[in-house]
Amino acid sequence: MINRSSGILLHISSLPSPYGIGTLGSEAYKFIDFLQSSGQSYWQILPLGITGFGDSPYQSVSAFAGNHYFIDLDLLVKDGFLLNTDLVHLDILDTDNDVDYFKIFKSRIPLLKKAFNRSFKQIETEVMTFVENEGEWLETFSLYMSIKSHFNLISWQDWEPSYRDRDFNTLKKFKTKYHHEILFWYFVQYLFFKQWESLKKYAHSKNVSIIGDLPIYVAEDSADVWANQDLFLLNSSKEPVFVSGCPPDDFTATGQLWGNPIYDWKKMKSNGYKWWIKRMNMSRRIYDVIRIDHFRGFEAYWEIPYGDETAEFGRWVKGPGLELFDAIENSLGKLNIIAEDLGYLTESFYEFKKETGFPGMNLLQFAFDNRDSNNYLPHNYERNSIVYTGTHDNNTVRGWIEEEARPEDLQMAKDYLRLTEEEGYTFGFIRGAWSSVSILAVVPMQDFLDLGSEARFNYPSTIGTNWKWRMKNNSLTEELTKKIFNLTKLYGRYNQNV
Repeated sequence: MINRSSGILLHISSLPSPYGIGTLGSEAYKFIDFLQSSGQSYWQILPLGITGFGDSPYQSVSAFAGNHYFIDLDLLVKDGFLLNTDLVHLDILDTDNDVDYFKIFKSRIPLLKKAFNRSFKQIETEVMTFVENEGEWLETFSLYMSIKSHFNLISWQDWEPSYRDRDFNTLKKFKTKYHHEILFWYFVQYLFFKQWESLKKYAHSKNVSIIGDLPIYVAEDSADVWANQDLFLLNSSKEPVFVSGCPPDDFTATGQLWGNPIYDWKKMKSNGYKWWIKRMNMSRRIYDVIRIDHFRGFEAYWEIPYGDETAEFGRWVKGPGLELFDAIENSLGKLNIIAEDLGYLTESFYEFKKETGFPGMNLLQFAFDNRDSNNYLPHNYERNSIVYTGTHDNNTVRGWIEEEARPEDLQMAKDYLRLTEEEGYTFGFIRGAWSSVSILAVVPMQDFLDLGSEARFNYPSTIGTNWKWRMKNNSLTEELTKKIFNLTKLYGRYNQNV
């Protein structure tokens, strides 16, 4: 149960650290120290899965595996798995530039294979114990990644038919012939979860909990779809019949086309929603609180014919509703879940969400758009809700003010929040979130740093410019720490362990 508290949204990739991307190393530990010192109770991150199409953490090749980009290389040197000389070809001083995913893609696997070849034998017992504990998801994922490498990384739908269709004898022969490659992926996931569990344990020692993000859908080219083809609406060519997205609205004239395959909910129901129960069980082990993205889709979802270039010609289809979450709770007990309930909502959805008891989300940045019904104004908030200034899909507050807000909307924000130049408009928004009745307030790190649109993390339904922003080194100053702490204490949200 969440008590009145607050937290900061910052993805692992956005941490400053050597070698081009944020990791589970020293800067992550420093950020936890900062959270505690500034009175925060929560660190919210985006999905931890391996980034796929468009470098998006919401298009992962596995709903269960961790992103090997986040494995800290310095910790591997400390453990003796790598040598300092192994890292000399990397951009060692690249501590806070935007993430160059292509460069990371080219460099990480060769380094991890060096670590594997140097150290696997000495930790083989630990790794194989990890494999036993993680069961079928790890074996399926490692087999998938090994076959994908064998076929030069093309989508599983384009593999030779016997591999695509999971012919038993074909897979058995492959496992024997490429056993070493499969062991490598076991090793990689062992490293990731060892480092993650250590970091999470440290966070708990500082009374900081982790809010994780669970995408409702999985990627078309993923181990999940390949291994569970009967659980998705696929045609005879193994292509999706329908894909996911959102319908057109005032902000997107042609809607949002996400492209994920749609679940076969009837089939999932027939086997007691086993796949979802496994997925939620994994998520509760990794995170303390689970934010489920596009929660709306469980009550009704927008399906778009495969091949359409926009989301305009989709249709609403009823989802599994409360039945799914009853099955999850009956199996796993009560989970701490945040329902991302933004976008087009109906009375039937509100009734469904109320029955779950899960807190929803309020975006303060949306509150002052006169094209909306202004349900996001703080005086309309329920106590059982989470308030954000914005999310990873929005502009920063400063970016919104300078580039997106219409004059009448900005004036309303100034009047409602009593914004002043002396306090700073962005900090006035943060004060508005912290002072609200919502049980939890979370603000992206970019807003605490008062950054503009150059620090925006994602433009929905676009590729090529997203997920790259990183926090500059030495951003976490003593002055900022005190400022956040004082505000947090003033509004009764501070971490009691400080």
